[in-house]
Amino acid sequence: MKQSSEWNKALLLQSPMFAPLHPVLSGFAGDGFPSIQDCNAFLAKCQPPITVQSGMPLNFVAQRYGRLPFGEQYEQRCYLKGEVQTRGHNWHDLLNALVWLTFPEAKAAINARHYQAFTDRRDAVKSQRGAVRDMNTLFDESGVIVACSDTELAASLRCFRWKELFWQRRERVKMEMGFYLFGHGLYEKALHPYIGLTGQGLVLMVEQEFFVWSLNQQLKHMDGLAADYLKVPGHCHSTRELTPVPLLGVPGWTENNYSAEYYDNTSYFRPGRR
Repeated sequence: MKQSSEWNKALLLQSPMFAPLHPVLSGFAGDGFPSIQDCNAFLAKCQPPITVQSGMPLNFVAQRYGRLPFGEQYEQRCYLKGEVQTRGHNWHDLLNALVWLTFPEAKAAINARHYQAFTDRRDAVKSQRGAVRDMNTLFDESGVIVACSDTELAASLRCFRWKELFWQRRERVKMEMGFYLFGHGLYEKALHPYIGLTGQGLVLMVEQEFFVWSLNQQLKHMDGLAADYLKVPGHCHSTRELTPVPLLGVPGWTENNYSAEYYDNTSYFRPGRR
């Protein structure tokens, strides 16, 4: 998909990469770039109401600047008040809002892990940001939820066997794997797809029947599974819990990947980690 920096809802609705956001995008009226008020209007229609893990109702508010007290900083304000600071006419922040509306449980779980890390100094031992925040930030910005009903396919993904997965097992991938962009930073990059575009996959196993469900059913289920994973205290301590996903290798996601030779580009489809 070739996408300009201008708002073009019709073009976004044609993109398989933006499929998880299609139900929300379809709910925006008019042709203008959605405002904070538009996002809150959509939010008001959500049933049940979306809340953060502290129990506060979600709300999109204008960005505050300058030196802020602890409770007014981004993650803390979101957790304590349910307020997501959002810049107007800004792709990065709009996409963040759209992901909140699409995967509210997983986003709330990430926010809670950030807040807990801020209040638990033990997490800051491994790095300045802290291991838990490192992993959650990477998933929040660049994450891909990978639904899979076949352990062999999941192993091929984790072991970087790209040509085997996306070409030799192409038909099985179409029937037994699903790729759902999650990271709002990744969505921003997907506005202008390029060779090298890579997400960080969280592989979650599902039953085969999952793939005959409606998109809304799939999104709700994956939101719950991702949130359950992110809430476990023993998870989110290493970015190695995520596996790279070269997005333009996913069958059907670019007009160029309909030949075996496409997957011979080892600069993009890199061999696995040792």
